[in-house]
Amino acid sequence: MTLGPFDLNLRHLRAAAAIRRCGSISRAAAQVALSQPALTQGIAKLESQLGLRLFDRGASGMSPTEAGTRLADRIDIAGAAMSSAFEAIRSASRSGFRGTENLVTMSQVRALLALAAAGSFVAAAQESKLTQPSLHRAVRDIERLSGVTLVERRGRGVRLTGAGQRLARGFSLALNEIESALDELHALAGIDTGRIRIGAMPLARSRLLPLSIARFHRLRPSAQIEVVEGPHGELIERLRDGRLDFLIGALRQPLPGPDVEQEALFDDRLAIVAGRDHPLAGAGRPPIERMIEYPWIIARPGTPLRQLWRRLFESRGLAAPPAPVTCGSVATIRVLLGEGEFLTLLSPNQIRDDLAAGSLVAISGAIEETRRPIGLTTRAGWRPPPAQAAFMALLRDMAVDSTLRGIE
Repeated sequence: MTLGPFDLNLRHLRAAAAIRRCGSISRAAAQVALSQPALTQGIAKLESQLGLRLFDRGASGMSPTEAGTRLADRIDIAGAAMSSAFEAIRSASRSGFRGTENLVTMSQVRALLALAAAGSFVAAAQESKLTQPSLHRAVRDIERLSGVTLVERRGRGVRLTGAGQRLARGFSLALNEIESALDELHALAGIDTGRIRIGAMPLARSRLLPLSIARFHRLRPSAQIEVVEGPHGELIERLRDGRLDFLIGALRQPLPGPDVEQEALFDDRLAIVAGRDHPLAGAGRPPIERMIEYPWIIARPGTPLRQLWRRLFESRGLAAPPAPVTCGSVATIRVLLGEGEFLTLLSPNQIRDDLAAGSLVAISGAIEETRRPIGLTTRAGWRPPPAQAAFMALLRDMAVDSTLRGIE
């Protein structure tokens, strides 16, 4: 069975980072409030669990091995995420302890994250394999340490308060760093593992992403890849929580915030598309004025695609045509185009096979003014572990392949 973050003792992980900082067991023991024998025993257990030596012992002290350095780097980042979260909620506390982040246990981290995901103690117990009494106790202990109410009842369920949500995000980011540390240590030990969690928006998941996943699986069949679909607003919050490694799709302008970074992979342009039986399907390249006569299928408000659609008409001094259908599903749009006189704005990359088969028709060429960057969104300062770094490198290589860019 592969070792996971919840198999580890959070105090032992903090101790490893402290030893790297201090260079000796004695100085680190004082910093993490453990006796020297307990610290020595804890590090020995951690090395046994990981199957790697973390420190070289010598007369002058303890120096980290490569594995120890990588682990300590990640634990420092995890600790900073938890410290930042506690600092953010501390203003509402009158009775909490300073340095709370150094007192929290892995069981408490697991309990709060399970409750945040499940929305009730019953469901959280089932999902996390913890008992309800232990969940209640763990959450109460965190509230006592922080001096802040983290959970409030809502009907039959519960939900996290604003402070609880902020703390859960810090815990999730810290847990993500520990998972990344394990991936790096497994790679050092010659074990090919890694779990890649991708937030996919429509264009990328139609061709670039599935082809990249297929190629990556042939290269690294042990890696686990999870693709989460959804609108940008939902996906970016999961990214900020550490529940996704990166997003791929249309980039946002302006940047969604200082906590994320964007990297363009290629530019995409859109075309006006209809079903093969549409009255304009055989009209060559009809002027935009004729397209106002027909109903349109458009994307949700606030999306780049919808903004481009409006600009297409407004830049020509025209009122936007009627748009009775709002839809972001290409599968649904395909059927609608074939069943009525709808028009829509899509990337030819998304419907390449439909265009080749003749079931859909592009009644315009690729429209230059709809050019938009497609690329990756990551957390600012994120250091991808080996599997994620390799997958993103493959995406970059695949994105420059002219067969994927199609309309360039």
